[in-house]
Amino acid sequence: MAGVRGSAGQPFRVGVVTDQNLPWHVLADQWMRYEALGFDSAWVCDHYQQPSRPDGPYFEGWTLLAALAARTTRLRVGVLVSSNTFRHPALLAKQAVTVDHISGGRLELGLGAGWYVPEHTRFGIPFPEPPELVARFREAVEVIDSLLRQDVTTYPGTYNQISEATFRPAPLQRPRPPLTLGAHRRRMLRVVAEYADRWNSHGSVSEMAERNRILDEQCAVAGREPTAIIRSLYGWASQMGADPWASPDAFQEVIGRYREAGVSEFLLDAPSPAGVAMMERIMIDLVPAMRADQPRTPA
Repeated sequence: MAGVRGSAGQPFRVGVVTDQNLPWHVLADQWMRYEALGFDSAWVCDHYQQPSRPDGPYFEGWTLLAALAARTTRLRVGVLVSSNTFRHPALLAKQAVTVDHISGGRLELGLGAGWYVPEHTRFGIPFPEPPELVARFREAVEVIDSLLRQDVTTYPGTYNQISEATFRPAPLQRPRPPLTLGAHRRRMLRVVAEYADRWNSHGSVSEMAERNRILDEQCAVAGREPTAIIRSLYGWASQMGADPWASPDAFQEVIGRYREAGVSEFLLDAPSPAGVAMMERIMIDLVPAMRADQPRTPA
């Protein structure tokens, strides 16, 4: 098997993103199976409606995540990613610390600026123009970072004003749960460079390679080591050019192309019911060998 190399030696990780349009007991059973199969992480999304099927059922992400976290013991868990337009950042920080405790310190805290305009329109949620959207995102990241790290926070922002706010209990993970920021363009990637533990994006191989390059540049400006930030792809078949769950060869081919673009972590949509058996085969027979075939980081 050809070796798969990560972004500057970052470990190869595989996570799964689930559909929130399934009955609760099905989702709970799926997550326990994902844990048994050896996925590194499992994620839900943050929408009022499923963008690809807005008339169908769809559970709310953070309450669902709390329940699923209580059913698992090893998986890293997160929302990919929370929409900053949906809630005050202090509320998101409270949700995050609660799930961090429920999960025993397994939370990955995801945040993005927000993007799906139709659900904002339908539910009467304001959706700012891009400059304000990004400015609000930066403030939210700064507020959440401070609240989760400090016992008391004051933040005199343009959109968020926090005054001597005590934040207890502290998260189990210190100094705070890892922060996953969704971003595609330069201004957002600058915030990623300053604050993120993981950068997540979606797109073609060439798009991910270019964003990876810009993030490296922004890390240099921010004075951070680029390898400190996990490079993560949210992927599904139509976007990636092939279904990675179609066969072991397809999995290696798709992952290999994105690894060449600097991606080290793959958060993949769960397959259709017809593809579950192949996903299980790939996770049991192929992925452990791909994890083992890693460059060694010098001591």
